[in-house]
Amino acid sequence: MASSSSSTPEWKYDVFLSFRGLDTRKNFVSHLYSALCSKGIFTFKDDPGIKKGDSITDELIKAIHTSRFAIVVISENYASSPWCLEELQKIMEFQAV
Repeated sequence: MASSSSSTPEWKYDVFLSFRGLDTRKNFVSHLYSALCSKGIFTFKDDPGIKKGDSITDELIKAIHTSRFAIVVISENYASSPWCLEELQKIMEFQAV
């Protein structure tokens, strides 16, 4: 997620977590998030209160763009979620820059 400009990127998060909430939010992801935070790794994990629509929100796109790294937790139903696939697409776009 590096910037193509010569200036130093403005990172807001160390890690962006992408995951299928119904599959992993209350088990694996909650443990992963806690472990990362306990090590001082500033981690973005979406809030279950974020309204879901046809596409991901500007807030999530900004979080992806301002994260140094992304961790994608692939689960049984991850690929069946248009929301997750759009997040993954945005992650890949910013990684390629």
